[in-house]
Amino acid sequence: MVNNNEDREEEGKFLSNAINALRKPENLIKYSSLVILVLQYATQVLYLRWVNVRPGKREKFLYTVCVFFQEILKLTVCIILVTIQEKSIKKSLKLMYTEIFINWRDALKVCVPAGIYVIQNNLLYVAVANLSAAVYMVTYQLKILTTALFTVILLRRRLSLFQWLALLFLFGGIALVQVDQKEKEGKLGSKNEHQNLFIGVGAVLIACLLSGFAGIYFEKILKQRREVSVFLRNVQLAAISLLPATITIFAKDYETVKTKGFFVGFDLAVWGAIVFGAFGGLLVAVVIKFADNILKAFATSFAIVLACILSVILFNFSPGYKFIIGATLVIGAVFVYSLFPYKPKYIPAATEPTKTEDGAKDPELGEIEDKTEKDAEDAKKTATSPV
Repeated sequence: MVNNNEDREEEGKFLSNAINALRKPENLIKYSSLVILVLQYATQVLYLRWVNVRPGKREKFLYTVCVFFQEILKLTVCIILVTIQEKSIKKSLKLMYTEIFINWRDALKVCVPAGIYVIQNNLLYVAVANLSAAVYMVTYQLKILTTALFTVILLRRRLSLFQWLALLFLFGGIALVQVDQKEKEGKLGSKNEHQNLFIGVGAVLIACLLSGFAGIYFEKILKQRREVSVFLRNVQLAAISLLPATITIFAKDYETVKTKGFFVGFDLAVWGAIVFGAFGGLLVAVVIKFADNILKAFATSFAIVLACILSVILFNFSPGYKFIIGATLVIGAVFVYSLFPYKPKYIPAATEPTKTEDGAKDPELGEIEDKTEKDAEDAKKTATSPV
């Protein structure tokens, strides 16, 4: 009887502490961010998948046109955000004019990621049309590997041993998922005659490669002029993206646009997909400021699990044991990569004779200190889970 009372008291204390922790504003924001990230990651893919495979005969909408309007929406939203940031319409317009037209050489640096992101977004539409939401979610985590490799090559950052092992398990898990899908396709055949596993996986692989390079390249641009805000850079990015997006429409779908117009196959569901695509990335960019690496890893993992469960319910997706093992490896790899970043070795303060006999700072040791501080800062950035 005494033990039961003690257990109840312990349970009461635990619940009380949990409620008090959630009431703290910073924790409320933190865990709200987790929920938003999970819902955004999972529902966007599921929604795009539904738009592509929903029942009923209708003309196929053009992915290239969707990407074009996504960029217009992004541009509009980013202009509004810059205006809010500057607290003046006149000041924000002057600033945007200066950064796009006066400082045009600096703005041109954004051309590379702008073109890459347009191609990447088109590829992701192709991937979702050819892969189940669950397979897409797992396979797209390969962007962690490509981002990590470009981080090491272009930014000269280091990864910890655990991070390299995580990348190995990530690759193995994704490979298992593809084997599972290939075996299933061989036994049952594709239920959708317009669905092709090879095209879907190929589109994801190229998109991951482009995502890794463009993300690191854009990060280098952001560092070169830190006085230019992220929102202002996104105005440049979205504005310049309109040109390659337009070229893509006429290069790929000129005949269709000529005979049927831009909006062939468009309905409310397709416009919803465009809104998802435009606001999804911006929402993540804002929310991610309140989420640490562990929460981002949780968000990715929960989103994969949620996408798998809802795919079973909504799309009759039936995962095999290889898919389950592969997805588990990917989820574990995401956690390990986020939790065990590279930690530079610091020189103990007591053993740092940073000054010469005449009291001046030793330039060689000063360089070591500066490098150590830079490594520490870079390690934090490398630890960011690229979800």
